[in-house]
Amino acid sequence: MKHCLVVDDSRVIRKVSRHILESLDFTVDEAENGSEALDRCGQTMPDVVLLDWNMPVMSGIEFITRLRKTDGGDRPKVVFCTTENDVAHIREAIDAGADEYVMKPFDHETLQIKLQLVGFA
Repeated sequence: MKHCLVVDDSRVIRKVSRHILESLDFTVDEAENGSEALDRCGQTMPDVVLLDWNMPVMSGIEFITRLRKTDGGDRPKVVFCTTENDVAHIREAIDAGADEYVMKPFDHETLQIKLQLVGFA
């Protein structure tokens, strides 16, 4: 079964994401910041990471930069899910190792399309 880690400081976003992902046959883990997410990846590397940009403790950019340097950290597909929508932010995310980008708020169809683009829906 496909495994996704949802990394967002918003409990509501994590809950909505979980609901969508489970309907797409993913098993889902959650983390509320990048530091917690790195710990989870150290235990079990997910297939996909849905990643918020702005979080306390460790931002999404800090997380992906560190993830991509860890053993096996090049494998997960990372989809940034954020309200940051200017070209500079998108380029920074892609340059840091993100595979896709989705704007909040997103719905089932939008997330499914992004997951299809990275090969996981």
